[in-house]
Amino acid sequence: MRSIYARFVAVTLAVMVISSFLGFFLSNIYYQVKLKPVNDEKVTQVAKRVAAYYQQNSALDLSSYLEQIGDTGYQLMLVNQTGEKRFFGGDFRVKTIDAAVVERVRAGEIYHGIDEFKRGFFVTGFFDNHLKNSIGVPIETKDGRMALFVRPNQEAQFGELRIFFALILVLTAVISVILVFISTRMVAKPITKLTAATEKIAAGDFNVKLNTKRQDEIGQLGASFAKMTKELEALEASRQEFVANVSHELQSPLTSIHGFAELLLKDQLTKAERTEYLELLVRETGRLSGLTKQLLLLAFLDKEEEGQFGEKTAEPAAGIRNAVRMLAFRIQEKDLSVMMELTDDRVIGDPELVDQVWQNLVSNAVKYTPEGGSIRITSAPEAGAVKVSIWNSGAGIPAAQIDKIFDRFYRLDSARSRGEGSSGLGLSIVQKIVKLFHGTVTAESDPEAGTMFTVWLKKADL
Repeated sequence: MRSIYARFVAVTLAVMVISSFLGFFLSNIYYQVKLKPVNDEKVTQVAKRVAAYYQQNSALDLSSYLEQIGDTGYQLMLVNQTGEKRFFGGDFRVKTIDAAVVERVRAGEIYHGIDEFKRGFFVTGFFDNHLKNSIGVPIETKDGRMALFVRPNQEAQFGELRIFFALILVLTAVISVILVFISTRMVAKPITKLTAATEKIAAGDFNVKLNTKRQDEIGQLGASFAKMTKELEALEASRQEFVANVSHELQSPLTSIHGFAELLLKDQLTKAERTEYLELLVRETGRLSGLTKQLLLLAFLDKEEEGQFGEKTAEPAAGIRNAVRMLAFRIQEKDLSVMMELTDDRVIGDPELVDQVWQNLVSNAVKYTPEGGSIRITSAPEAGAVKVSIWNSGAGIPAAQIDKIFDRFYRLDSARSRGEGSSGLGLSIVQKIVKLFHGTVTAESDPEAGTMFTVWLKKADL
């Protein structure tokens, strides 16, 4: 598997090579379209001036004159009327040229060889030391009209400069490659650290430190990763706590059931004792059954997604009345006063799950309201939702604990709650169901004014 460092280097070098080729290609197009005709015209003017100067000063020795021109950085070829060729200045690499071209120049035409020289889209054609890559002009001499071909001697004019630019190009390429390796390593280093941190977290080690002070995307990624690590650590701690709580909650009734079963095996038990132990056994198995049902419901809710229940609706009033009827015996036993002011509005949500909300909240209200106390339940439409409030009198919930009551297995009074059959999961289930249907649930409590749970669920448009 290739590392991200190798990929960065490969991609960067590929970009450099492709950019160089594209830059070279576009530069050649520019030379062919813009610079080549300009260069041809410049050399043409030089050739014309060379011929004109000699024609104005015919007393000059032509050969000496052309030698001097050649020494200034030009290559020249002179063809007389008999076709004899003489060369001056730098030597041509290729000395062939069509005889017809020579004849046309001697006849008075100007030969634009630089502009007509075919080398495709390559600026190197400008440096091609070929006789065809020259300018031909007629020149009047004592021996008649001759053809003079002129081109700059690139070796003499640009020799050192070409070496200089070649050196710059080579050094630029070498330094660029070195800097690519260094900079890529700097870029890849935090990602490599992030990979190592991910592996540590996968192994269960959340003690990971990352540099989140950078102000770029890597810094943002590091900050997000650090945040995720804290959340995963909290989730893992919550999971472990949940497993411990479940184990403890299951162990307690199982231990009781086991103890009662052993007692029932004894032959010397009286009928009254046997009946008492069987009643306790029934109670513990009922508590165990209730706990497993709630755990299964929580597991079901944890994997459900919002919107999965389609357009189902529920009627809070009917669910609340049914919950009160189910608890009628306990209400009468504690001599509680229950007042209900309910509307017939419907809410969006699965009826069975929404009814579970009212069963849990009403059951809590009955359970924690002292004998002779009061319970008041109201519902009313409010801002596109249905607001349901369940209030009960009593000592209330301490302010330090009000934010924890929706945590799984949390109890205000563990011993008392367990004795009353509470698992500490009821309010967690309520919150989970309400959130599943885009609602909210809150709790308010005052030691002197009692406790109120308020649920908002989206009102159904009928």
